[in-house]
Amino acid sequence: MERHLYQAHPVLDHGLVRVIDYMGDDSAITQAARVSYGRGTKSVSNDEGLIRYLMRHWHSTPFEMCEVKFHVKLPVFVARQWIRHRTANVNEYSARYSILDREFYIPAPEQLAAQSTVNNQGRGEVLQGDEAARVLDLLREDAMRSYDHYEAMLSQDGQQGLARELARMNLPANVYTQWYWKVDLHNLFHFLRLRADAHAQYEIRAYAEAMCGIVRDWVPLGLFRIRGLPPGRQCSFPRKASRLLRRRLAGETVTAEKSGMSKGEWREFEAVWG
Repeated sequence: MERHLYQAHPVLDHGLVRVIDYMGDDSAITQAARVSYGRGTKSVSNDEGLIRYLMRHWHSTPFEMCEVKFHVKLPVFVARQWIRHRTANVNEYSARYSILDREFYIPAPEQLAAQSTVNNQGRGEVLQGDEAARVLDLLREDAMRSYDHYEAMLSQDGQQGLARELARMNLPANVYTQWYWKVDLHNLFHFLRLRADAHAQYEIRAYAEAMCGIVRDWVPLGLFRIRGLPPGRQCSFPRKASRLLRRRLAGETVTAEKSGMSKGEWREFEAVWG
């Protein structure tokens, strides 16, 4: 983890993730557990075995003994998704006091996709040719024009202009912001399970995947908590899926219509279990 301190890991076109500070490691997890459980963990002879035991039995507090503070530079619309994880301490760059940079997230062509026809919050086919070029031009032009107007509204050359706290409302959601994000390991794992999942939006997933690489060096045994199991299914085994698998094991051919699942549940089931 020491080699990650203050090192910027690039994400998207202008974003980054950087470790500012951290506390604890795998040994801090097991140390806390052994204090708490005393003789109860005497049969678990090694740290990896103990960590797996803690996970199987949903003992979360030992993982809270580790903390990490990230510096993250990210588009505003990603930040608004990210802030839904309310179990961290956040201090964001303030556009009330400072002027935001002229930096905007413009997707790579392979990330320009149409609306999915089966998932109301997902992407479908990638846009091609003239349509992709048209969308990219609109994104760039709108971003630059809105920033030009933002600058024009601010105080310039000694002349009185609009207050920064008001001028900022004209900026688009793809402008970059920055924050410090401090979180304990238990809640970081929860964030990564959701946001590094293949079903997460690409932009926030790119940050989660960069953070996974950092966490792998920090707590390699603890990272078991978000590895080695089907994506998005590390925490739970839904009751409907359990019943359906039993029917399959008994030799029954189960279709979507006979599964008792919604279309969305069936798609997720097939994505994990085939």
